[in-house]
Amino acid sequence: MAQKAVVLLSGGLDSSTACGIAKKNGHEIIALTFRYGQRHEKEIESAKKISEHYGAVEHLIVEIDLSVIGGSALTDKSIDVPSHSEKEIGQGEIPVTYVPGRNTIFLSYALALAEARGADYIYIGANAVDYSGYPDCRPEYIEAFQRVADLGTKRGVEGRPIKIVAPLINLTKAEIIKLGTEIGVPYEKTWSCYLGGEKPCGKCDSCLLRAKGFREAGIPDPLLVKGWG
Repeated sequence: MAQKAVVLLSGGLDSSTACGIAKKNGHEIIALTFRYGQRHEKEIESAKKISEHYGAVEHLIVEIDLSVIGGSALTDKSIDVPSHSEKEIGQGEIPVTYVPGRNTIFLSYALALAEARGADYIYIGANAVDYSGYPDCRPEYIEAFQRVADLGTKRGVEGRPIKIVAPLINLTKAEIIKLGTEIGVPYEKTWSCYLGGEKPCGKCDSCLLRAKGFREAGIPDPLLVKGWG
C-alpha cells in the first residue's frame, strides 16, 4: 500500500513540481491549498487542476484570512506589488511580497493533517536558490520545522516522525523546470504571477524568476506560449 503524503499545493511552478515528485515517488497524495486572502483566485484554480492531474485522493482548500494581519503586498491591496529586474531579486531587503509567518502557518496545518490522515510525509516546494529571499524558504528553516514536528506531535514522540520533504530546496529554477519536464509536470496548468490578470504581468518577482528558469533551461514556457509577450 502506497504511503500517504500531504503536498502543500499553491498551484505555482514549484509546488506543482513537488507534487509531481511525490507522485513519482509512489505516494498517495493529499493536496492542501490555502485561500489565505491573496489577491486573486487564479493560483487556487491552478491547484485544483494540478490536484486532479495527479489523482489526489483528497484536496483540501483551507480558508485562512491573513489579510486581517496585513504586512504583505500579496494580502493587502493598498501595498503595490513591486516590479524588479532579475538581478535585483533576492538581493538586499526582504521584499514586501513576503507574507509574515505564511510557511509556518501552512506547515502547521499540513502537519496536523498528516497526523490525522496517517501520512508519513509532507512535501513543500520551498526553494532557496533562485528565490525572492523569503526567510521561510531556507534549508535551516525546514530543518527547524522538522524539529518542531518531531517534538510537537504524537507521532514524533512515539518515534514515528512525519518527514518534511523539500525536494527543490537547493535547485536552481532551471534545474527545477528540467526535472519537472522530465517527469511530466503540466506547467501549462500552473500560475506563478502575483497578480490575477488574464495573463502574467511579466514584471513581478515570481514572473521574472519563472521566465529566467525556462530561459536557462532552454525550454519554452507552455503557459507563455498561449499569448503572453
